[in-house]
Formats: sequence, C-alpha cells, structure tokens
Amino acid sequence: MKYVVVTGGVISGLGKGVTTASIAKIIQSMGHKVTVVKIDPYVNVDAGTMSPFEHGEVFVLEDGGEVDLDLGNYERFLNIHLTKAHNITTGKVYLNVIEKERKGAYLGKTVQIIPHITDEIRNEIRKVGKDHDITVIEVGGTVGDIESMPFLEALRQLSIEEDVVFIHVTLVPNLTVVGEPKTKPTQHSVKTLREVGISPHIIVCRSTQKLNEKTKEKIALFTNVKVDHVISAPDVEDIHFMPIIFNEEKIGQKILDYFKIDGKPNLSLWKSILCKEYKKNVNLAIVGKYIDLHDSYLSISQALKHASFKTCYKTNISWIEAENFDNVNITDEFENYDGILVPGGFGSRGVEGKINVIKYARENNIPFLGICLGFQLSVIEYARNVYGLKNANTTEICNTEYPVIDLLPEQKKISTKGGNMRLGSSEIILDKNTMIYSLYKTDRIFERHRHRYEVNKDYVDLLTKDKKLIFSGKSPNGLMEALEVKGHPFFLGTQFHPEFKSKVESVAPTFYGFVKAMGEKQ
Repeated sequence: MKYVVVTGGVISGLGKGVTTASIAKIIQSMGHKVTVVKIDPYVNVDAGTMSPFEHGEVFVLEDGGEVDLDLGNYERFLNIHLTKAHNITTGKVYLNVIEKERKGAYLGKTVQIIPHITDEIRNEIRKVGKDHDITVIEVGGTVGDIESMPFLEALRQLSIEEDVVFIHVTLVPNLTVVGEPKTKPTQHSVKTLREVGISPHIIVCRSTQKLNEKTKEKIALFTNVKVDHVISAPDVEDIHFMPIIFNEEKIGQKILDYFKIDGKPNLSLWKSILCKEYKKNVNLAIVGKYIDLHDSYLSISQALKHASFKTCYKTNISWIEAENFDNVNITDEFENYDGILVPGGFGSRGVEGKINVIKYARENNIPFLGICLGFQLSVIEYARNVYGLKNANTTEICNTEYPVIDLLPEQKKISTKGGNMRLGSSEIILDKNTMIYSLYKTDRIFERHRHRYEVNKDYVDLLTKDKKLIFSGKSPNGLMEALEVKGHPFFLGTQFHPEFKSKVESVAPTFYGFVKAMGEKQ
C-alpha cells in the first residue's frame, strides 16, 4: 500500500488540513482511488464533547462519527463520504489497546507504547487504506509535541514496511523590518522531525507570498531536499484555489514519481466551478453564539461558498453575537442584509436574541435559514408570536408551560450525556408542493443530524392550524425535520444539518436555494 504523510512544524494552524485535502484532490484527479486519515493527538476518544471555542466545529459523518473539522474539508474537496474510522485519536487508540489487554489479547505480555500502541496505530491506518490506491494521512499538532510522538514513531515504522512519502508543512515568515523571508524556523522544524527518524521528501512552505528561487535554494540546502521539492503555499483569499496553486508546482507528479506510478492531473471541473465572475454581492447576517471563532461554523461558511459558486452571487458574511439582541426590539439593525441565518448550538446563551431575530426575518420577509437549534427556535417564535403561547420554550433551557421543543419519552430514560443524541445520516420524507421539495426535487432524502431535542408532537396540530407554518419534512417515524412559512419569499428551518453534506461539486440544495433567494431579493 502507498501512503502520503503530512506533518506540520513551527506553529499550529498553518493549514495542514487544506494542504492534505488539496494534495488528495490532485492525486484523485490523476485517476487514483484516494482516501484520507486525520490523526488527532488529543486524549479525547472523539470530538463530540469538545467546545467549539476550544477546537472549532464538530463535524458529523454519515455513520454518526463526531470528528475534527478537517474531515469536513476532506469530504468537501474529494466529494466523498468518510467514516469515524478515518479519524484516529490518542483516546481511541489507547481505549482499544486497554480493552484488548483486559480481554487477555496480549497473552500476559507487558503492554507498552512500542510495540503495542504503535502497532494499533498502524493497524487502524491499514484498515482505512486497504481498498484504496493511496492514503493521505494528516498528523495533527506540531512536530516536537509530546502527544504526537507515538504517531510519528508508528509512521516511521510504517515507512519501513510500505511506500510512504513524507510532506512537511512549515512556516516561512516574512519580517517587514528585515524585508526578506526567514528560513530558520523551517530548518529547526525539519531538524526536529529528523530527530524522530523521519526525513521529509517534500516541504510545503506557508508564507504571505510565493517564495523566490533564492529562498527555495536555501531551504533545500539546509533540509536536504531537492529545490523543486520545496513547494510554495502563499496566503490565498479562498482555500479552494490551493489545489490549483499546488498543481502549478507539480506536487502530484512529484509524489507519483516517488511511488513509480503514472497519472496526469485533470482539474478542469474544479476550475470551471471556481473561476466564474460573480453577478452581484449579497449580504448575510449569521446570528450565533460562537461567532468569536468562525471555525465554529466552518461547514456553514463553506456551504455558503459552494452555493455562491453555483449561483454566482458572492455571499458577504457578517458575524453577529446573538446575545446583543436578547432584550432588544429590533427595528432597522438588519435592514441592509439580504438574508439571516441562525445556526445550531447548545445551551441557553443568546437564545432570546435569536428568537427576536427570527421574528424580525419572518415579519419583514427577509430570506431566512434556521439550522438545528435555529429550526427549533423558529417553532418557539411562531408559538409565542402567532399563537400567543408567551412562555413557549424548549425544555433544554427551562421547565415551561408550553414545551413545544422537548426530549422524546425514550430519550428521557437515557442518563448518559451524549447517549440520547441523534447522530449521523437518517431518512427524511419531504411533502410535495413545498419549497424544500422543489429544492431537492425528490420526496426522499438522507441528511445528517446532531441534536437531542425534537418538536413536541403534541403541539404540531396547533402550530399548523393557520396553514401558514407547515412541517414540510418528517422522518419515517413522524419526527419534524423541516418547516417553512407560506407566503414568505424564503423561510426555511431544518432539524438536520445540510451543511455537513455540501461539497464543491455537489452543493447542498438548501444553501443553494437560500443564496439564490438572497440574490433575488429586491
């Protein structure tokens, strides 16, 4: 089997995930079956319990795996579906080894980091890659971190047994005072990598601009790589252009040369999607509670970008703190926006502000999209302001006289935190002659979920009594999955997360319809 391993040095957040996704995309375009693995050195078994402020969004896979957001980039770039097996964490590896030890699988041997932990890591990687031509592996963190050491050792061992190309992503800062790129951080980072027995074949240099040949030659000299294997990764306005930039430096061909296999890149479809002129700009307000870290809503911002590519309406996002509108009568704060989006979330902070914003969007005919909690709060808003149930709320927040959002009876019996979550892809039946049906053009879809609370079925007949609010999508067992308001130019709420399945080459219909409605707003 053949593997490409992407490591990082100097600092975190250099863009290893985008680099990994871009390289995998190029190799895929060369006619090879590619898959991707993300290694996260944290001790959490998965990302499910991690705060968005701590680690960005939790990305949900088809099989319900709660994983690192980089797996979202992999899916979006490669137009594929991954599984929870594609995310390997320290917690998952150690848990597997400990469970085996408790069952006597090691036959009384002393269980150690080497060979038992490293063997487990290699076994997990091989399971994922067995049916593919090439597996691209991203190692989270930075070289030198104590958490990464077992993984780097496992990959060093893997390189003895299999064909492995090591790519190291590093920083080349350009100090304005000095006026030239500085290569010393890269030299030290590669030295640290070599100390664990790994010598990179290719170095990807993150910088504010493309590196000149003199800088590349200096890096090559001090890191023992070929000059043309020092790859420039300059800052770009849009990460989707990175495969094109890397392809110009023939990184895919260099990798295949190491493997002694053939292939010619073909990014024509990718370029045709990206390289369009926008017809107009549209202004969108995203009203949330994690807006200080935009990666908390990464899949949403990317899905909006995909829709912008397809509609040719460029979406300009303003990130707005929901708490600012908790006790405010909204008048003209949103009059310059073409649309409002209320995303998912957990907990009570900012809920009243979101409800006030939803009311404003509904009453002022502003295109609106509510996702997960945004869907639930749309139900609450309608119950309060149309039917006069002033204390209507969700039992996630309080005990209320009108629990229009509540746990299902069977969920209430589960005491384990997270055990009552609906996770992953499940079937949804769409009513014909509805807006959402016109977007999906089918009455049966599968979308991903991540929530506990549901629309209380006891209130459905009352909420739909005026025949303006309709639940246009339901699960086979009758759970409410989508709502819309008749007569409104675009008012859609989804209990599911359409952003998790949106890809560059297959845009989520909900986001396409939403951006299109914003562009057509007069």
